[in-house]
Amino acid sequence: MVGFRQYLPGGRRELIAMISGAAASMYVVTIDLDAHRRELLAHCYRMTGSVVDAEDLVQETMLRAWRSRDAFDPGRASLRTWLYRIATNVCLTALERRGRRPLPSGLGGAAFDPDAALVHSPEVPWLQPIPDALITDPASVVASRGSVRLALVAAMQHLSARQRAVLVLRDVLAWPAAEVADLLDVSVAAVNSLLQRARTQLAAVSPAEDNTVEPASAAQRATLDQFAAAFENADPALLTRLLTEDVTLEMPPHRTWFAGRPAVDTFLGRVIRSGSWRLLPTRANGSPAFGTHLDGHSHGITVLELHASSIARIVSFHDPALFKTFAFDLH
Repeated sequence: MVGFRQYLPGGRRELIAMISGAAASMYVVTIDLDAHRRELLAHCYRMTGSVVDAEDLVQETMLRAWRSRDAFDPGRASLRTWLYRIATNVCLTALERRGRRPLPSGLGGAAFDPDAALVHSPEVPWLQPIPDALITDPASVVASRGSVRLALVAAMQHLSARQRAVLVLRDVLAWPAAEVADLLDVSVAAVNSLLQRARTQLAAVSPAEDNTVEPASAAQRATLDQFAAAFENADPALLTRLLTEDVTLEMPPHRTWFAGRPAVDTFLGRVIRSGSWRLLPTRANGSPAFGTHLDGHSHGITVLELHASSIARIVSFHDPALFKTFAFDLH
C-alpha cells in the first residue's frame, strides 16, 4: 500500500511517500516537489501556451496525485513518469474546454504600412511568454529552452490536443510509443500516425529553428545592449541598424503585426519617441527578453529572436500583469 501526504514546512512543498512492502516493512521516502514542479510546469505550458493555466494545471496534477495515491506503484513506474501521466491527462481535459492561444501572426497576414491602425483584440486568449527561471535548471537548460521557443509553442497551437500530447511525449520527453499509447488508451499504430501528422503540420507552420541563435557571442550581447539603449535614449537610428531585412513585430493583444524592416523601423521609431522607456533584461521561452517600463509604469514583456547578431523577431506582450509572473521589482 502507498500513502501520500503533502505539507508546507517553512513554505517548502514536499511529498512524503510511505511504502509498505511484502515483508511488512515500512519506510519513508521524502521527495522535494520542486524537483518535478519545474518540468511539469514546462510540460503544461507546452500543451496550453499559457503560464497562468500551466501553473493551475500543475496544482491540479498534485491534487490528483494525492487523491489517487493508492494507485501509485513504484514497481511499475517512477514517480516522475506517474506525475507526467497525470499532468498530461489534466492538460487534455482542460484543452477540451479551451481554444488555441495564438500569436497575431497565427490569425492573419502582416501589415506592411506602418501607419495602419492597430486592431486591439483583448477578447482573444493570446499565447503568453514564460520566464526561463520558472522552467529551466542547469542540467537541462539547453533542451528546455529549445522546446519552449515562442515560435514552436505558437506552432503547436495549430495541433489538436492529442497531437500536442504525442509530439511532446515522443519528441521532447522521448517516451516509447508503447507508453504513450497506454497513456492515451490507443494503439501504437495510432500514436505513430498522430506523431507523423503532428510533425507534418508543425513543419508547415513553424519557422526553421536552426536559424535562431543563443546570445552567446560578444556581438550578440552588444545587440541586446544596443536594443535597450535605442529605447532608453530615444534613438531610432540605432534601432534601425539592429534589425534584419525581414524582421517581424507582434504586439498582443493587438491583432495587427508588421513584417519587413521599413514597416517595423518606422512604427517602432514612433514608439521609441512616445515617452520615457526603461528596459530590464530577462529571459523568456529560451530567448533574450526585456521587461519594459513606459513613463514609470509597467508596460509588458518583449521577447527577441536573433539571427547572427541581428534582431529577426520582436514579440512585445503588452500586459503589465506579466511583471508579476517574471518577478520584477515594481518599485
